[in-house]
Amino acid sequence: MLEGEPAAPAAGTADASDGVIFILENTPLETAKVGKGYTILNHDDHKNFLRKHKRDATEYRPDILHQALLAILDSPLNKAGKVRAVYVSTRSNVLFEVSTKTKLPRTYKRFAGLMVQLLQKLSIRATDGPDKLLRVIKQPVSRHLPAGCRLVGLENVGEAQSIYRRAPDIARKGAPPVAFVVGAFSHGNVDATYVDDWVSISQYPLSAACCLSRICNAMELQWAIL
Repeated sequence: MLEGEPAAPAAGTADASDGVIFILENTPLETAKVGKGYTILNHDDHKNFLRKHKRDATEYRPDILHQALLAILDSPLNKAGKVRAVYVSTRSNVLFEVSTKTKLPRTYKRFAGLMVQLLQKLSIRATDGPDKLLRVIKQPVSRHLPAGCRLVGLENVGEAQSIYRRAPDIARKGAPPVAFVVGAFSHGNVDATYVDDWVSISQYPLSAACCLSRICNAMELQWAIL
C-alpha cells in the first residue's frame, strides 16, 4: 500500500471539459536485484553495478521523476481539480497512471521503494481504502486521452515562447484538456511522435520540475487559482 494519505478531494468547480494532463516521458525507472533485494537503479548508489553492466550511470536519475511528480501533485492547480490525469512512461516501455489524489512520500528513498512495489505488483492501493493510486496500464498513452485532446511537447531547442502568453490559447473554456509532454530525464529532448505541437518555454535548459512548475503557474494565473 502507498505510504502517506490520499490528498483531499479538490474543492474547485472545474468544468469537466477543461483542465490539463501531464505525460512524463522516457523516465529512467528500472529495477534490478542489487545485493539481497530489488531496488530502483540510480547513479549515486549503483555506479559500480551500472559500470559492470556497461550502462551510462549519468542516465539513471529516477530522482527527477520524484521531483516532477511532487511539482504537479503539490501545485494549487492540482488542488483546484484542474489536473485531470498524470501518466509516466519509462524507458522500458512501462506506462503507469498516478492518481491526482495521491500524496507521494517526501523522501527519495521511500519513493524508490514505492516504485519497486509498483513495478512488481502493477498497482498500489490507498492505505485507507480500495482506490488504486498508482497503476500500470497498457501502452500507448494516446488510448487513455480524451477525444480532441491536444498534445503539447516541451523541448529545449528553437525560439523560446512565454508559457504565460500561450496560456489563454491553451486554456480555452469548454475545450478538451490539453496534455503537456515533458521529459523526466537528465538531458536531451523528448522523442514522442504522438505530440501535436512542440514549444520551448525558456532560453535556458530547465529541469523537468521547473518546466512543470512554470506550466502549473501559468495555468493557475489563467484560471485565477491562488
